[in-house]
Amino acid sequence: YITPQYYKFPGFLSPSLGVKFSDVPNGLAAFSKVPALGWVQIIFFAGIVEGSFGFNDYKSGTPGEYGWKVLTSSDPAEKTKKLKAELANGRLAMMAIIGMFFQDGLTGS
Repeated sequence: YITPQYYKFPGFLSPSLGVKFSDVPNGLAAFSKVPALGWVQIIFFAGIVEGSFGFNDYKSGTPGEYGWKVLTSSDPAEKTKKLKAELANGRLAMMAIIGMFFQDGLTGS
């Protein structure tokens, strides 16, 4: 929502259809401008990335264990507090983006 206001890639999104990156609007209206094959490519690429990196860790590893710790503390109460704060921040971020989607869908801006 913010980056396309200030920067758009030069060139064509779809050369065969003549769609330039500058033709793609911000927000939910962008969904209708990207060709169907473009969405297939995006989903395929995401699937390749998800399937190629860490898939064995997904089946046999510990959830959330990436080899480094961000939210750590030797005090269990402090660690629980940090984890709850992180969960609350994630939920707040989800509500914020849903609010932005709702505003964009309702007003178009």
